Parts: sequence; C-alpha cells; structure tokens
Amino acid sequence: MANLILTLEYWKDGGWYVGQLVEIPGIMSQGHTLDALQSNIADAYHQALADERTQADAHPRSKSIPILVQREVTRIHPHP
Repeated sequence: MANLILTLEYWKDGGWYVGQLVEIPGIMSQGHTLDALQSNIADAYHQALADERTQADAHPRSKSIPILVQREVTRIHPHP
C-alpha cells in the first residue's frame, strides 16, 4: 500500500485534541494526546474507505467519472 500524506488540522477543546483531515471533509476524530488523535484520525480514514467500498459493492452498476468544477472568481474593484 502506498503512503498518502494528508493534512491534520487540530485544536484543543477542553482536555481533548480534536481534528479533521483538510483534504477529506467529514473525517474527524479526537484524542487525549496528539499521538492518540493521529492514530484515531487514521482509523477514521480507513473506516471511511471501507464504508465507501461497501457502498460501491452495494451498487455494482454504478459508475464514476472525474469532473472539473471551476470556482467563481470575485474581483474587487477599488473605488476611484
């Protein structure tokens, strides 16, 4: 299995370290230490992958394609 480097955004909430993966919305976890949070977030990531595979197996006729979604750029014009 290839390694994947993701960004863990975390903060303290009471006695807990709470965090989420920046690149994958919805993957969140917590731990009493930063090491525990890292381990727990990795577990959450692997569980999400397993759930995704299970859902894909439930819909064997489904297909997926990559799409490009362009962001709208808002330009700010200075006042004269």
